[in-house]
Amino acid sequence: MADAKTKVESFREWVVDHKLRTVGCLWISGIAGSFAYNWSKPNMKPSVKIIHARLHAQALTLAALAGAALVEYSDHKSGAKAEQYAKFVPPKD
Repeated sequence: MADAKTKVESFREWVVDHKLRTVGCLWISGIAGSFAYNWSKPNMKPSVKIIHARLHAQALTLAALAGAALVEYSDHKSGAKAEQYAKFVPPKD
């Protein structure tokens, strides 16, 4: 079980270090998945399929960006990055 934790930890660290790459991959996979789903519906025009795919991918991207912001916030508050930015933050009185 400890081995699975290290894999999860290493994956989390990679995602934290490559946030924009992760969001871009999610966007591409969202577009591809939505195209595949919408293309199986024969009643829709191709233009509507493209619009739906873009909207689904956009929603997935916004969710991924919100998740990345939450991870960054939690890392900053937990102290993982607090020391890195400590010199830029004014001390509390």
